Amino acid sequence: MRRLTALAVAAVLGLPATGSTASAAGAPPVFSDGHGLTVVAQPRWVDQNERTFVFTVRTAQVPAYSVLPGQVSGEHTIVVTLPEDYADSGTTRYPVQYHLHGHPDRPDTAWNQRLFEEPTAGVPLITVAPNGSGRGWYTNWVNPPAALAPQNWENFHLDQVIPFIDANLRTIPTRDGRAISGHSMGGFGAFHYAEHRPELFGYVGSFSGGLDLLSQEQRVAVVATTQLAGSGTPTVPVDAVFGPPVWPLDGVWNAESPAQHVGPLRGTGVAMYTGNGGDLLVDPIQAVTENRARATNVVTRDHLVAAGIPHTFVDYGDGSGWAEGCTGKHAQLPCLLADMDHFVSLLMANLTHP
Repeated sequence: MRRLTALAVAAVLGLPATGSTASAAGAPPVFSDGHGLTVVAQPRWVDQNERTFVFTVRTAQVPAYSVLPGQVSGEHTIVVTLPEDYADSGTTRYPVQYHLHGHPDRPDTAWNQRLFEEPTAGVPLITVAPNGSGRGWYTNWVNPPAALAPQNWENFHLDQVIPFIDANLRTIPTRDGRAISGHSMGGFGAFHYAEHRPELFGYVGSFSGGLDLLSQEQRVAVVATTQLAGSGTPTVPVDAVFGPPVWPLDGVWNAESPAQHVGPLRGTGVAMYTGNGGDLLVDPIQAVTENRARATNVVTRDHLVAAGIPHTFVDYGDGSGWAEGCTGKHAQLPCLLADMDHFVSLLMANLTHP
């Protein structure tokens, strides 16, 4: 386990000893505009425990988007969970885990707060969860409708959110101090981002991610998210995200599929978690969704093995041996908490931290 003091990191990297803007005792940090982001609402604590705060930004990379109830198109909520001792730790710098939510979800929900806070209790780790829209798919869209264009989610997250967080919080702003993870659609996004920009992340984790865009089932799932009102309003054309999903027009689908393009992950820590859906007659939609997500993880594992890339693959089946209350379904909080517990332990064993 590699440990560096914050002052040593700051000295080596030529960084300031604290975040860019000071804040009053007991208040969350105050953020400054930058890196293409305009702060619409400054950080505010979500509860009296003062570990998790939310703030809102705007960006020209995604100036509007399909909204879920309670969202304002173009306003992007970002959730940050700090270590318990962040306010009292002086100049200490911390590693950051970026976590990408699934579909149709948003970062500022009570269950996501549990996912960020419970596995990181007592852990020197910052967690950042950006808005990814109900159907953003963590990519720069090929054919966004004119009313929403552009939909450059990848540019927003990798070129703007990451340097913005590094400028405003006491992070370890290097590959060895940064990880990315995600659930379901977010698991796809985590692998997609880590493969596109391996210089940014020392570890990547997928929790029941849909990782194989060559799978016709996965393509149907993605196309369905463009058409379902429950994924956000307005709906979008079926070719908006990755282009037409059929041969010979499906080149982007093939090129952006994480399962078949694992080569850039060589030298990156890799972890995948999946169940098999358990009893498919109980909660059948979530059971089948998890079962088919597992199939895309198996394809990805096979490509990692063929490439000789070390990885962790946790296939917990019906969940009975993984966590109390986990029955192997998709988007099941007890399963995801156990996934995150295990993943955080991998991060603390491998990332640079205090």
